[in-house]
Amino acid sequence: MNSPATQRRALLSLLGIATPIIQAPMAGVSTPALAAAVSNAGGLGSLGVGAMNAESARKTIRETRALTDKPFNINLFCHAPAIANPAREAQWLAYLAPYFAEFGATPPAALREIYTSFVADEAMYAMLLEERPAVVSFHFGLPAQAWTDALRAAGIVLMATATSLDEARRIEDAGIDAIVAQGIEAGGHRGTFKAEGRDEGLGTLALVRLLARNTSLPVVAAGGIMDGAGIAAVLALGAQAAQLGTAFVACPESAADAAYRAALLAGQPAGTTLTSAISGRRARGFVNRLTGLGEARDCPPIPDYPLTYDAGKALHAAAKARGNAAFAAQWAGQAAQLSRSLPAAKLVARLRAELAETVAGLSRLQAGAN
Repeated sequence: MNSPATQRRALLSLLGIATPIIQAPMAGVSTPALAAAVSNAGGLGSLGVGAMNAESARKTIRETRALTDKPFNINLFCHAPAIANPAREAQWLAYLAPYFAEFGATPPAALREIYTSFVADEAMYAMLLEERPAVVSFHFGLPAQAWTDALRAAGIVLMATATSLDEARRIEDAGIDAIVAQGIEAGGHRGTFKAEGRDEGLGTLALVRLLARNTSLPVVAAGGIMDGAGIAAVLALGAQAAQLGTAFVACPESAADAAYRAALLAGQPAGTTLTSAISGRRARGFVNRLTGLGEARDCPPIPDYPLTYDAGKALHAAAKARGNAAFAAQWAGQAAQLSRSLPAAKLVARLRAELAETVAGLSRLQAGAN
């Protein structure tokens, strides 16, 4: 059996990177500049294009290629398309109406499915086959097997998110190249295949160990990892790389606005919570007024994802126009307090140095014990 170090080198070779650090895709926050900086520094930069149409995604890929000749990852959402429920949607809009009124605005007349799931987006699929990014990853599930097979046949490395062993086995059965093990600590949307139903909420360390022991695919750890010590911890448990999202949000290359950056870098940042009230699917972000609406006793049933997001984005826009960030989707993981404002390349270098220092320290500790 190959050693963990040998397996790790194999994954890095497959991804075409020099260090086991992947910048999480983060739709709405990732940019060509951020992804390119991470890739140029030896990691794998990523772009979340799940909220884009095919031509916008193509433009983003080409903009990134103008900044780097290194591999980068394109991430797609594979959620079940929303099922409209006009009565429930009207009730949700009525619930939000008083909060819109605070800012002199009214809620949308109806909720729209603001972006198309990849599972139903033939134009996006055709674009990927034409552009052939080095790596494509899936969140919320998997596309049709025929699409997976065709993407792999085109020479694209495929990854997919799992939050449980069952999801990981489905990824393995589909012929995907690597599993992103997303722990409950992670910021942003839970990558569960089903929007509703039981979610065991496995932490990153437990999930990584389960998948490393019970699947044959390389495991990429995601959730709560902010520094080199965190990377060392997940590598020790069997992961072959670490994916960091919140750690890169405060980088100057990200698209995070000033309020989001201030929340990340506050001396005592707000805690995080999992909420469906912003988008219609559970996601972890900073506690604010919008997450509180989802926890209120009079909260009505929440519409499907991403219909709910249409309302959430509109309410945030109304509040932001009045200088208020209390209704923003500020996604952040449980270790957000460890955020640092560094250029992406410097952050990758710092993470690599911290990883080496941690490993060296553990080696000295082991040597002393012997």
